[in-house]
Amino acid sequence: MTCQVETTDLEAPTRRRAGAGLRGLSTSEVPRAEKFALMRTGELGSMHSWELVTAVDGPGTRMTMFLSGCPLRCLYCHNPDTFAMKDGDPVLADEVLARIKRYRGVFSATNGGITLSGGEVLMQPAFAGRILRGAKEMGVHTCIDTSGFLGANASDEMLDDVDLVLLDIKAGDEETYQRVTSRSLAPTIAFGRRLAELGKKVWVRFVLVPGLTDDPRNVELVAGHAAAIEAVRPGTVERVEVLPFHQMARDKWAELGRTYELGDTEPPTPDATEAVRDVFRAEGLTTF
Repeated sequence: MTCQVETTDLEAPTRRRAGAGLRGLSTSEVPRAEKFALMRTGELGSMHSWELVTAVDGPGTRMTMFLSGCPLRCLYCHNPDTFAMKDGDPVLADEVLARIKRYRGVFSATNGGITLSGGEVLMQPAFAGRILRGAKEMGVHTCIDTSGFLGANASDEMLDDVDLVLLDIKAGDEETYQRVTSRSLAPTIAFGRRLAELGKKVWVRFVLVPGLTDDPRNVELVAGHAAAIEAVRPGTVERVEVLPFHQMARDKWAELGRTYELGDTEPPTPDATEAVRDVFRAEGLTTF
């Protein structure tokens, strides 16, 4: 298939903002049967949006792509419009790779690259794998942002094309994890250990939500999980990012007609956030 990719300039913001949609990536209307066939091979995927960001989602300037579809239902999710694959737009992998190619100079100058996020990137392993393979062939640094819940979907071959994994450990015990995500913690921990065994670099991410994930025991368990991954292969966990909860997604939940349970939750104070970071530092982990 041959598709035209229009030329548009996009400034790289210095911090996360609302997704840029699919501006600059033409979507593809194909018959239903053909669409599923192309998705099975990874030639076609469902994407919510993409954006160019600096100092977010990995090192340097990143082209971050938000794929649609996620098995988790995190109470604080800031992309609830990526829950269902059907709500994304169909995009050809070749169109994405053409866009990546245009930004190789930016990536090289800033030690940046691409990050596949979501939603959950591992909901679409064939599509993600095709993009990662193409990016690596261009010499572009690659990263995936994942909860690890679908880690079994990532083949070793796919992970060979991943330079960095942003691993979201959303809670430290099964009960809290179930409350936060409606899913099980165990697959995330297993995936983290597997990444270490494969020699992948990992940045652990933990969202600090008052009244939900800030219980001292929970924090200690998350730090312990991160330390256990590091212990499998020292040097695996390059950093931990403790991310303070915010209310930026509240309006989006309302627009979607979804019940947002954290509407009255205040962000953690700077002192409380720093105290949690110290728990991770006590495990010998570089923490921000």
